[in-house]
Amino acid sequence: MTRAAIYVRISRDREGGGLGVARQEQDCRELAGRHGLTVAQVYSDNDLSAYSGKPRPAYRRMLDDIAAARIDAVLAWHTDRLHRSPTELEEYISACEPRGVPTFTVKAGPLDLSTPSGRMVARQLGAVARYEVEHQVERQQRAKQQAAADGRWGGGRRPYGYEPDGVTLRPDEARAVAEATDAILSGGSLRGHAAAMNARGLVTSTGRAWTATELRKVLLRARNAGLREHRGEVVGPAAWPPLVDEDRWRALVSVLTHPGRRTQWSSARRWMLSGLALCGVCGAPVRATLVATKTRSVPSYTCKVSKCVTRNASEVDAYVAAVVVERLSRPDVVDLLVASGRPDAGALQLDASGLRERLDGLAAAYADGAIDVRQLREGSERLRARLVEVEEQMAAAGRGDALAGLVGVADPAAAWSALDLHRRRAAIDTLLVPTINRQKKGRPRGWTPGSTYFDPSTIVIAWKS
Repeated sequence: MTRAAIYVRISRDREGGGLGVARQEQDCRELAGRHGLTVAQVYSDNDLSAYSGKPRPAYRRMLDDIAAARIDAVLAWHTDRLHRSPTELEEYISACEPRGVPTFTVKAGPLDLSTPSGRMVARQLGAVARYEVEHQVERQQRAKQQAAADGRWGGGRRPYGYEPDGVTLRPDEARAVAEATDAILSGGSLRGHAAAMNARGLVTSTGRAWTATELRKVLLRARNAGLREHRGEVVGPAAWPPLVDEDRWRALVSVLTHPGRRTQWSSARRWMLSGLALCGVCGAPVRATLVATKTRSVPSYTCKVSKCVTRNASEVDAYVAAVVVERLSRPDVVDLLVASGRPDAGALQLDASGLRERLDGLAAAYADGAIDVRQLREGSERLRARLVEVEEQMAAAGRGDALAGLVGVADPAAAWSALDLHRRRAAIDTLLVPTINRQKKGRPRGWTPGSTYFDPSTIVIAWKS
């Protein structure tokens, strides 16, 4: 009895249960029965495209088994299930031809790759399959381009914050995106907010737990601001309602894509003033480290350059936190929120829309022959440069306030305690610059029995204007 292998594949398993490959296998088994073949092995690559070029593990195993003479015939639903590129076809022919391994298909009939005519038919079928998939890709790209130009959704996985139609808001998720945007703009971390969302029982649109990477990807989407994006470029307003204002979204993009933004967590950032406070001797930033004493290791701030100072980190943090809370408790605390010269976000959005329309007008004028290539290039360069300036001003206008939730509250101390480390660091960076001086030997003035030797006069606070 001839040992036959069944190969099944489907590019996209929309049903999620492997039903497509199961139907292919059933048809192939019926075909094996008609030819008197014994099915020895089934190779399945579910939800994998042959056109994409991604590795197909089961297909590679089948070629290896053919080369090792463990397979005498191959059964497939159609030749395009086996390969969709001339390169793959030639590799398949090279594996089957020396051993006279025939191919039987449900839809395209048998192929004898040991004969010139059989190989010619296989190559012709392969060329037709390649043409069909390239033509399909071309139609899909054109449809997506037209959808982008019209501001419509191009389809795909349900976007977080919206219903499956991609347009209707899902209120709880929309609030989550707005809250995450404000948290990051106020100095929060992606990792910390993703953990907070998981603690609240929130999941992604695919039902998975949030990670910092997934949250970043969702927050950077132009659709959150009601904008349509095509091939990485904003092409205009969209047909769906926004989740956040455009200026806030652009500010968030500016924050998350800034080259100096730290993407890895380190032990230095477990302490509030690391990298923010300055050494009182040389002026360099301090870092957090463990300093060994006779009995234990104590977290301390030391100068990054030459360890000019070494101070207990817990004591310094507690003092600076008390200073910040005291400042937030003063009657004139509202002065901290006064912003002068902040641009009008609404006017900037109108400017940006007008510039994009003028860019579209230039493209239409060139298509109609009203302007030449030089005029199109020069006009586009000027408009795009102006658009970049406007978008940067929108980002500046939408940057979150690190003091949000701290100013004007009934209990500033409780509000401060509720903040995570990143929010506290952002508030301190907004308000002041602490300088840490050396601790003088002996007990500080006013020392009482049972208290530490911490001298608050050695911490100099410089308030930012």
